[in-house]
Amino acid sequence: MTARVLAIDAGNSKTDVAIVTADGDVLATARGGGFRPPAVGVDTAVNGLAATVAQALTAAGLTSVTHVSACLANADFPVEEEQLAAALRARAWGATVTVRNDTFAILRAGAGEPRGVAVVCGAGINCVGMRPDGRTARFPALGRVSGDWGGGWGLSEEALWHASRAEDGRGAPTALSHTLPARFGLPSMYALVEALHLEHVPKLRRHELTPVLFATAADGDPIARAIVERQAEEVVSMTVVALTRLDLLSEETPVLLGGGVLAARHPQLNDHIARLLADRAPKAVPRVVTSRPVLGAALLGLDHVGAKAGAQEKLRTYYDA
Repeated sequence: MTARVLAIDAGNSKTDVAIVTADGDVLATARGGGFRPPAVGVDTAVNGLAATVAQALTAAGLTSVTHVSACLANADFPVEEEQLAAALRARAWGATVTVRNDTFAILRAGAGEPRGVAVVCGAGINCVGMRPDGRTARFPALGRVSGDWGGGWGLSEEALWHASRAEDGRGAPTALSHTLPARFGLPSMYALVEALHLEHVPKLRRHELTPVLFATAADGDPIARAIVERQAEEVVSMTVVALTRLDLLSEETPVLLGGGVLAARHPQLNDHIARLLADRAPKAVPRVVTSRPVLGAALLGLDHVGAKAGAQEKLRTYYDA
């Protein structure tokens, strides 16, 4: 019987699951909620994952597969990957289990082979690199404590900081002091800060300010433009370090850009990234990845089971159709 892969891409906000044969045929898919072990604990998070996996297995008429390829949010250190892999093995979904950080799904989805660098800029920011021989480069990606800056959350906080200081006179003037509160129908930054503090505007709605930042930058505001350019610098800094660690600076290498912030293709951000890479890593080939990350998890699974020629192309056709 042909090998079958259970592919899992579990992010903070949603989980996608697919059952795929070694020939590249998709037998079943399912979608569930977010995967947040730091917030709810490993057992509870995996219990939530189990419901989505059970739905896919049932639809495929299976109880287990050959290999489980899981790309999971919050698997930031090898010890966390090992802990989560043990939890998945205990479920007996597959004979073998591999757990990686979910950024690897973006990398594999965008690359023709398991080689390159991926930067994900969504709510936060992360970067991984991989060579076909299995060598990887990665970052803890825990926020400021691990040296990271940016992503949608970080960008909105930076915009709020500058806008507040502009309004009360501590900082340079910026149109952000008007455009940010206007997003919520408020007259001033003071009113917005109060609304956020008292949760009249829910904390999670801060992500709505990131598109406002980009629109303000596109209109020429110097402060907003500086924030966007700093994000580009961060993306390129992580990329160059990953390429250097993997000895790929001198080779033509794909650099895959994923996550909501980068996939939105804001010209100022993505064009500045391309310019900086042309200067610092001329062999890098940047490309925005819009494929669903579960494709990457499935391709990693096919790599593991030694899929037949053409299986990857068939799988890509399914997800890109």
